[in-house]
Amino acid sequence: MRAVRANAKGQVLDKPPHPPHSAIMKTILTFGDSNTHGTPPMQQRGVYGRYPIGTRWPTVMAADLGWTLIEEGLPGRTTQYDDPVMDGIMNGFPALRQALQSHGPLDVLTIMLGTNDTKTRFAARPETIAGGCAALLDLAMGDEMQSRHGGFKTLLIAPVPVFETGVLAAEFWGATQCSHALARHLKTLAHAKGAGFFDAGSHAQASPIDGVHLAPETHQTLGHAIAEAVKTL
Repeated sequence: MRAVRANAKGQVLDKPPHPPHSAIMKTILTFGDSNTHGTPPMQQRGVYGRYPIGTRWPTVMAADLGWTLIEEGLPGRTTQYDDPVMDGIMNGFPALRQALQSHGPLDVLTIMLGTNDTKTRFAARPETIAGGCAALLDLAMGDEMQSRHGGFKTLLIAPVPVFETGVLAAEFWGATQCSHALARHLKTLAHAKGAGFFDAGSHAQASPIDGVHLAPETHQTLGHAIAEAVKTL
């Protein structure tokens, strides 16, 4: 054991060395919508539910990594739309700024958004949704936030494509084609911006119950796969 010297007043004269950077637990923030929040497939509208800790993909991922997790998933969140139908507070851009100003310092940020942008009322094209994600990357990877946190990596995740079924079919009418085309646009965007990229649709699919949300086993699969993607950043 290393001896620590002190003076007559008990003041420490030489402090133990700081642990190496690799020994300090890292922090990851997961920014997204209901599939980051952990909403189960819906059989009835207006009934709130959330999977427990240990089931949600962010907690599975963080457990694999051994990192501190900050969950920032809000059901209904979009890349760029306020959505007056859902209280007008669903725009991801100001929310991401608030999250990055509230937490930190971060080592990694994940962004998985775009599903709610495919709702019929927004009439958004894949390119438009990618544009919303571009603004989020510009914010996260810009000098202000990088300096604030001492530098962090960003992983852009293309969400699992939706299909029109169950109680959410009318709200997502016409969304299937758009959501399936989104991944290739986000992959191109991530590479252009210098962010990491992960295609959730290559590892999982939405539940046949509502065509949008994820089954418990899908959260497990995604959590393990995203942890491996984070390790490559």
